[in-house]
Amino acid sequence: ILMVDEKGKNMKCLTFFLMLPETVKNRSKKSSKKGNSNSSSSKLPPVCYEIITLKTKKKKKMAADIFPRKKPANTNTSAVQQYHQQNLNNNNTIPAPNWQGLYPTIRERNAVMFNNDLMADVHFVVGPPGGTQRLPGHKYVLAVGSSVFHAMFYGELAEDKDEIRIPDVESAAFLAMLKYIYCDEIDLAADTVLATLYAAKKYIVPHLARACVNFLETSLSAKNACVLLSQSCLFEEPDLTQRCWEVIDAQAELALKSEGFCDIDFQTLESILRRETLNAKEIVVFEAALNWAEVECQRQELTATIENKRKVLGKALYLIRIPTMALDDFANGAAQSGILTLNETNDIFLWYTAAKKPELQFVSKPRKGLVPQRCHRFQSCAYRSNQWRYRGRCDSIQFAVDKRVFIAGFGLYGSSCGSAEYSAKIELKRQGVILGQNLSKYFSDGSSNTFPVWFEYPVQIEPDTFYTASVILDGNELSYFGQEGMTEVQCGKVTVQFQCSSDSTNGTGVQGGQIPELIFYA
Repeated sequence: ILMVDEKGKNMKCLTFFLMLPETVKNRSKKSSKKGNSNSSSSKLPPVCYEIITLKTKKKKKMAADIFPRKKPANTNTSAVQQYHQQNLNNNNTIPAPNWQGLYPTIRERNAVMFNNDLMADVHFVVGPPGGTQRLPGHKYVLAVGSSVFHAMFYGELAEDKDEIRIPDVESAAFLAMLKYIYCDEIDLAADTVLATLYAAKKYIVPHLARACVNFLETSLSAKNACVLLSQSCLFEEPDLTQRCWEVIDAQAELALKSEGFCDIDFQTLESILRRETLNAKEIVVFEAALNWAEVECQRQELTATIENKRKVLGKALYLIRIPTMALDDFANGAAQSGILTLNETNDIFLWYTAAKKPELQFVSKPRKGLVPQRCHRFQSCAYRSNQWRYRGRCDSIQFAVDKRVFIAGFGLYGSSCGSAEYSAKIELKRQGVILGQNLSKYFSDGSSNTFPVWFEYPVQIEPDTFYTASVILDGNELSYFGQEGMTEVQCGKVTVQFQCSSDSTNGTGVQGGQIPELIFYA
């Protein structure tokens, strides 16, 4: 018997000489004819064997060493790489013998079965009619990964079906769930994560669902907050819902102007219009509602006329606080939109001007909005006759927070020599990328107070990452400057850390200088 290793080289040669009964009998007769008196010669020769050991390394090997992932001879692609293609290609069976030997762990061997027809005992037809995909499955693996699959295949009411249709789940999302069950790998993408969350909820795969929610929270922004709010309510994810509200409240105008706002359902629209803490002008809320109504008419296959827009808005129209608009916004916007009746327009004009105000169906109480918080990083301020001057140089500081916040602007020092006006260009960057900037003017009264300068929209700040706050001031007068700066400041539930910035060319640092305050929503 020739024993060879995995490379085809001889390891041991084992030779056996077996004495069959007939052969033993014949040899016994020959021995007696010769008259050999030696008793030992009359004995039958024993069954003998010989072991020839070739050159081998006497090193103890682990399973991974015994089955190394090396490219087999005379092949362009390794077997392992070929087997991995089954993650992308359906019905890719494994023709090679002893494929199990290529994978040292049960996790890897189990992953080979993912989207593989080999030993499949069930198939799923996934997706809506006209866009289905047939995917193989293995009942045991699926039942181990999901209680729903366990009940489907092994429960008291289990049905013995070879093919199961799932029209309400996208094939890409179903594959992502199967990959987690088979391979213990989470592979999420922005365009399929919501569908994957739906699949994970439907088949009760809680760890995958949690990973989907974490992915959504990480990618949450004003552009998708309204859509995610709608979905989080549908999936009953209160933590994600709260995160969405934080973004919508702080960046309300950006959220309302986003394309995603028009994709929300009517119930979510009502909840947003009712929101007390929306940080937006009411004219922006009004315009967003009209945009939603136009898209809703298309969804209902209605012509986008004024009458149909009002019809799809229904009672939600009265949740818009039109009487709280600035008079110019109402006169030039809502009053001329055509969405209001003539009586409603007249009554609202009277509400603005008359001493005796008429009763309105619209909510007339202004929204509370959000109260900005201020993080002051200096313990004292001072002024000297030869500083702090501004001649187009940059004052800059870096900061990081431990919770997500929204920077609305900076508090800046003003003139130390009486009242004066400054032109300020404020900027917020992360790793050199500008996230927000604005050019405005502010008037200081000669006191040591700080004066707010705002961004056009609040800027979302993620935790545990340093951002650079910069300002270029243009003014002839000397100003106050901060002293005894702190490297860490506790502001409510938010901890802010400061460090010097290489962008600062006018002397501002942690210990002293400009940008005494960060103004933010949390």
